Amino acid sequence: MNGAMGNESGQRLHALDAVRGGALMLGVLFHACLPFLVGPQLWIVDEAGSTELSVTFFVLHIFRMTVFFLLAGFFARMLLQRVGLRCFALNRVKRIAGPFFMYWPLVFTAFVAVLIWVGIRANGGAMPTEEPPPSPLTVEAWPLLHLWFLYVLMFFYAVALALRGLVVAIDRNGALRARLVDPVVRFIAGPAAVFFLATPAFVALYFAPGLLLWFGIPTPDTGLIPNLTAVVCYAVAFSFGWLVNRQPAILESWATHWLSNLSLGVFCTVACLMLQGPAPVLTPAEQGVDKMLYVALYALAVWGWALGLIGAAVRFIKRENAAVRYVADASYWIYIVHLPILIALQAATQPLDLPWFAKYPMVVGLTFAIGFVSYELLVRYSWIGANLNGKRERLKKITPAHLAVAE
Repeated sequence: MNGAMGNESGQRLHALDAVRGGALMLGVLFHACLPFLVGPQLWIVDEAGSTELSVTFFVLHIFRMTVFFLLAGFFARMLLQRVGLRCFALNRVKRIAGPFFMYWPLVFTAFVAVLIWVGIRANGGAMPTEEPPPSPLTVEAWPLLHLWFLYVLMFFYAVALALRGLVVAIDRNGALRARLVDPVVRFIAGPAAVFFLATPAFVALYFAPGLLLWFGIPTPDTGLIPNLTAVVCYAVAFSFGWLVNRQPAILESWATHWLSNLSLGVFCTVACLMLQGPAPVLTPAEQGVDKMLYVALYALAVWGWALGLIGAAVRFIKRENAAVRYVADASYWIYIVHLPILIALQAATQPLDLPWFAKYPMVVGLTFAIGFVSYELLVRYSWIGANLNGKRERLKKITPAHLAVAE
């Protein structure tokens, strides 16, 4: 019985880790859409704008980071239970804080260098003289770029540990959690989970000042104080993942209802696109019935996608797959380094007279190729990989001499 339960638990972890890696990998596809958005002028603007890629951007933004933070909370509590408070804190410093402080300066420098290159090229090979000076690096304007998720995770870990310490001090024997918290979590996580979990997101989005509805949850990638709307939405996901880890059998309920949850997410996504249109809308929404309807649909879409995708993974990924495991391991490194690679390739392909369906797969494919090759050659078995994912040992080649010794 214990062996069967252990196998079942292992299957869930493989499924969840595959989804977590997939959420990071989708970040490459997500950021690759930016130059092709119809309308807004972002870092690299490509004339081969695409409604299809605008919709892709819209859909990926709905669920990607909510899925990531939900699983981050789940795995955080699991790690804490396995290794204890001290080792947990050291592990998070090594795997989260360390990469942030190590790679942010490198990524930011490369990002700025590419933008300068684009500016020089657009100015006929000379440094632009009429461009406004860059914004100072203030608390409000600090560019966290795509590594903002590591920055926010550090806050979530700190708050989670503080709250856990308070709960343990009040409920020393765990009776209150077992008799009150766990039943409430099971109820919330049941068949109506999407509606319960969407409520905080609905409130946060509706009362967000100056919200751009088309862009949904405002990404906290600028400023050292994350915006309240994103904090509420992602903190709910992280916290619920933490609580679900106390009762991982809840995941089987999500596996049972994966299709209905995912269908709801898709339906609400289509409804949002019908209300706002497939191209970005840059006008802030006014309070009222229209905004209320839209953010209600958007919040349901967020959690329909999240629980549907996680449930589908638990339902269909029944055993560890070596290829999926490798991609999940590589995803962290690829996500960290992909942005400067991506924008350099976008800048290089920008002048080419090619349609979006030629440029986009070219840029994405080259970014993944560089990411995987660098991971295999420079990261997987090095101190970098040990810091990001834990130490990996190379498989030793079996020779006839080894077989002779074995015999």
